[in-house]
Amino acid sequence: MRLLHTSDWHLGQSLHNFDRHYEHQRFLDWLLDTIVSEQADALLVAGDIFDNANPSAASQRQLYTFLQQARARAPQLDIVVIAGNHDSPGRLEAPGPLLEVHGTTVIGYPHRDADGSLAIERMLVPLTGKDGATAAWVLAVPFLRHGDVPRLAPQEAADGEDAAPQADPYLAGIADLYRQALELAGSRASQSQAIVAMGHCHMVNGTMSAESERRIVIGGTEMLPTGIFPPPIAYAALGHLHLAQQVGPHAHIRYCGSPIPLSFAETSYTHQVLRIDLQGAQVGEITALPVPRAVQLLRVPEKPAPLQEVKTALAALELPDVPLEQQPLLEVRIRLAAPEPGLRAAIEEALQGKPVRLAKIETSSAARASFEEAALSLDQLATLQPDDIFKRLYQLRYGTEAPPEQLAAFAELVRP
Repeated sequence: MRLLHTSDWHLGQSLHNFDRHYEHQRFLDWLLDTIVSEQADALLVAGDIFDNANPSAASQRQLYTFLQQARARAPQLDIVVIAGNHDSPGRLEAPGPLLEVHGTTVIGYPHRDADGSLAIERMLVPLTGKDGATAAWVLAVPFLRHGDVPRLAPQEAADGEDAAPQADPYLAGIADLYRQALELAGSRASQSQAIVAMGHCHMVNGTMSAESERRIVIGGTEMLPTGIFPPPIAYAALGHLHLAQQVGPHAHIRYCGSPIPLSFAETSYTHQVLRIDLQGAQVGEITALPVPRAVQLLRVPEKPAPLQEVKTALAALELPDVPLEQQPLLEVRIRLAAPEPGLRAAIEEALQGKPVRLAKIETSSAARASFEEAALSLDQLATLQPDDIFKRLYQLRYGTEAPPEQLAAFAELVRP
């Protein structure tokens, strides 16, 4: 049996106010062709389908058009979609009954039975092979919020023994939910049927993208251990982290990563979909299928440089003449020794006539003060006037005293 693992589409995302609809559509068109050419039996989409909980009509239409086309081109394909932390669980599940008729199962949140217990059955999804028989089972577990997980009673120590440290109730609840789901899957699966887990979470040792991922853990306390995916789970298809990676030494626990770069920090990532070939109850082979990049993201220069060097590098750019939606998105990186009031105009002049879209100008300075030098007590803060704060910030950023003309301009701004 052959699975395709993808996640973190973030349909509807914009990058510094530039719409990404064209790039997403190119990815979805490629994915449709790949489903057919790879003769996939199932598509697993591990969360963050949309970029926010209130997606636009255009991005919703993009998703549902893809699902309809996938069914038309690959009638045997099973599609399993779980919600991520960016998605609205209820909104994602709303068309579920209609989608199920066309081979798509959507799990937005854990449902509960009339007695309040988790309806684990709803998160266990059978996958069928080309012969129509069940070949694998998926534990389709969406992003779990604190109210979604089982509440476990604290364990009491035996007489005469010290109480053991209590596990974090959220982590313990997630582990118990997966345990229940795996137990149910084990009772359903035959020896020749694989069990696959899905999740949208941050695993211990997982590497984040610095600029585009919404943090769902605080201080690392909510990172999940790999022990929540024990045997007989053959493969764990994860979402949330945008960099494709396996988790630690566990080759069967994978993030496939986002299909397009969602920030300039991701320009060097190899974006991909993972192909998983199951041999009976085991994973036979895992193969990365690189996603073609429809629009380039450029950082010029690679490291911040003085303005004159940057202008020279921009003037030397040679780019093909393409339609606006295909033009590269550009981040310009400048190291400043002092404020440059006409900075944007200078950059735009250097780019005049070039088929590129200026998305971001990132400025930095060589001067860096230590945290201890910058820190003030509450009493000290209470004595500061606005011009004192301006002087300190200028010194921290540029490593020199603020010039008189800057101080005068600031004083005019704050004058009542």
